[in-house]
Amino acid sequence: MAKIYVLDTNVLLQDPYAIYAFDDNEIVIPAVVLEEIDSKKRNMDEIGRHARQVARIMDNLRGKGKLHQKIALENGGSIKVELNHRSFKCLQDTFLEMTNDNRIIAVALNLMKEEEEKEEPRPVILVSKDALVRIKADALGLIAEDFLNDRVINFDDIYSGYEELYVSEESINQFYLDKSLQIKEVTPREYHPNQFILLKSMTNQGSAIGMVDKGGELLLPCLFGHDVTWGIKARNVQQVMSLELLLRSDVDLVTLVGKAGTGKTLLALAAGLMQTEDQKIYKKLLIARPVVPLGKDIGYLPGEKEEKLRPWLQPIYDNLEFLFNTKRSGEIEKILAGISSIQVEAITYIRGRSIPEQFMIIDEAQNLTKHEVKTILTRVGEKTKIVLMGDPQQVDHPYLDEYNNGLTYVVEKMKEQPFSGHVKLAKGERSNLAQIAADLL
Repeated sequence: MAKIYVLDTNVLLQDPYAIYAFDDNEIVIPAVVLEEIDSKKRNMDEIGRHARQVARIMDNLRGKGKLHQKIALENGGSIKVELNHRSFKCLQDTFLEMTNDNRIIAVALNLMKEEEEKEEPRPVILVSKDALVRIKADALGLIAEDFLNDRVINFDDIYSGYEELYVSEESINQFYLDKSLQIKEVTPREYHPNQFILLKSMTNQGSAIGMVDKGGELLLPCLFGHDVTWGIKARNVQQVMSLELLLRSDVDLVTLVGKAGTGKTLLALAAGLMQTEDQKIYKKLLIARPVVPLGKDIGYLPGEKEEKLRPWLQPIYDNLEFLFNTKRSGEIEKILAGISSIQVEAITYIRGRSIPEQFMIIDEAQNLTKHEVKTILTRVGEKTKIVLMGDPQQVDHPYLDEYNNGLTYVVEKMKEQPFSGHVKLAKGERSNLAQIAADLL
């Protein structure tokens, strides 16, 4: 049976093409949604870009007929702009204020009542990314759903980059002796390029870490993961894997996911400094992070660009102070001023650039949208290595979550590529308190 879907503003601002995601059902856009989108169209950010894209899509549909009279879509469904807000009278006893959210709920409620009077009523479903809108709609007897079409994964099964495999003790000995192992000899499973396999003995007599080759047929030993890198040595097996990817010249894209304190930023900075300053593999170390606040924004900041960005980039400076072993305040600034090959800045300034022969680190990438992360990756030039890292469970962006952010998007889309590698770090190494807080709070 065909359904009627009433879309909230946040659905269209998250995905301008959401109207094509409901198959052959009827899509209803309340007029107040167009008003809210209109208020966002001048924003010079991702929300503003999506608002303008929605306006263009709706304008193109006008050529097929009157929007308030229902227009057929190419997927067999239809779309209609609903102008009737009189049903708000039904909500006045429950929700006193005529807010935009309540007006959207009122449209859905009015449509539901109209459908109930028909011989074959169609289900009316309100689709919103706002949990409180869904709760209020449910309290009124409306069916309310989240918009899940933009999710890269549907539940918490993000690709970890490694797997455990129990094999015979002879297979582990053969792996150490031959420096390789035919994967098909120990398991029929297929693995992604640059995926790690933790070989464990069935008799608990040994173990080994191996990395799948580009063709997915051979398991090869780690070459760099156990080395000391700019004074940093891996403390757990996931950090060994991370350093292996960070130090390999044949892996151009590295994604690191993990909770706070797992060592993502420190490992990436150490690997970048060694390959830029010591080995001279790259001409410059570029470190950037999105300017998205945690909690209430602190507003405009005085000073030049460097002074404005310092509060946002302080976590990076903290790690650099640790790696350079600085003791006094302001010492790291003097060191960086004397090393022109290290550049720390916000992602805001990356558009339009071409970045060749650099080691790029993008911190807090979970706060990037799919479009933003695509923009960053398309800036990468020849002989450049880029590292994206963050914690998908700590998203500060208002329209993103752990399932649809840019970091998760890259991890899932790039895991089949021979130039890409990924590790999900699990164990915190900052302190016992930090680890317990990350797990329990």
